[in-house]
Amino acid sequence: MRLPILALAVSAFAIGTTEFVVMGLLQQMAGDLGVSIPAAGMLVSGYAMGVVVGGPLLAMATARLPRKAVLLVLMSVFVLGNVLCALAPNYEVLMAARVIAALAHGSFFGAGAVVAGHIAAPGRAAQAISLMFAGLAIANILGVPLGTLLGQALGWRATFWAVAALGVLALAVMARYVPRLDAMPPPRLGEELRRVLKPQVLLALGMTVFGFGGVFAVFTYIDPILTHEAGMDEHAISRVLVLFGVGATIGTLLGGKLADHRLMRALAWMLATLCVFFLVFASMMQSGVGAVIGVFLIGVFGFAANPGLQARSMQQAHDAPLLVSTLNQSAFNLGNAGGAWIGASLLSHHASYPQLSYAAAVITAAGIALTLFSAWLEKRTGACKPMLADMRS
Repeated sequence: MRLPILALAVSAFAIGTTEFVVMGLLQQMAGDLGVSIPAAGMLVSGYAMGVVVGGPLLAMATARLPRKAVLLVLMSVFVLGNVLCALAPNYEVLMAARVIAALAHGSFFGAGAVVAGHIAAPGRAAQAISLMFAGLAIANILGVPLGTLLGQALGWRATFWAVAALGVLALAVMARYVPRLDAMPPPRLGEELRRVLKPQVLLALGMTVFGFGGVFAVFTYIDPILTHEAGMDEHAISRVLVLFGVGATIGTLLGGKLADHRLMRALAWMLATLCVFFLVFASMMQSGVGAVIGVFLIGVFGFAANPGLQARSMQQAHDAPLLVSTLNQSAFNLGNAGGAWIGASLLSHHASYPQLSYAAAVITAAGIALTLFSAWLEKRTGACKPMLADMRS
């Protein structure tokens, strides 16, 4: 099992690196392409919208193909997109290339999670899936800071060449070690689609969009926040991003443990903590020490709710694993796109960077409201079931 899962984890590492590395190179890319910082920030939104649209479409288009073939096709699309990013002569081509690279993101994690669970030893499906997603956590700790460092030393295009090379490595390992899985039954997308349209599933996806969207209203612009507000040297950013990755890993592990006990209550408290943090971070970002601590806490509080948000969607659509897993990736990235777009819009209208943190708190508050409504609706319908049973008897 180890080598196929390792191949999936390397793929996840490459995908996570290319998704987030733009934040550490934002000012360099904006200067090189001759665009404003808000426009460069929209490269995050462009990627995220590629995930939102591409995930469900490619999941449906490849549903009848063998799972190994699907993974190879999706990683090939990812490599192509990153090569085009490295070669892009201008902002418009780079935006299109980012969207191409993103098309494979959501459906890769949806298909990869199903494959990892299928090839795992009996009783180890969850462990195999978590090992694949560990590639994303390691991307935050190592991939993004190293990609930022590489881009600062050799230019931002070198970072995309390096990510493309990682994708080729993942392709080679998957081609060699992932089994053919011919006996694996194809998903029944019609049935899955009906199940993911239930109100509680849609609410869970909405919780993901708003619960995570606030993070990117701030974190997309962490490069100028650290240099303009905190007065830090640009070459220190890669080291600060390591702290973010460590915080995100701690937050993910801690959030997973908390979500195992009274899921909805844990989600409400974690999102409330994140909301309060954003209000405080507006003043923290104006000092070097406060900004560094704040970046670490964005990782901890921003990612703590993610396992619970993923668990809530899977809980409500457990019989539609491929589609709900893909749609939840789309929901996370719709939050990314929306948060980055709101940040860009505010900056374009001369808002200050601390005001982005206040906007993030408002977005997160919307996620809390959806969480509380979903919990109330669940309690209300649960209370109605015994009454309906008595009436039928």
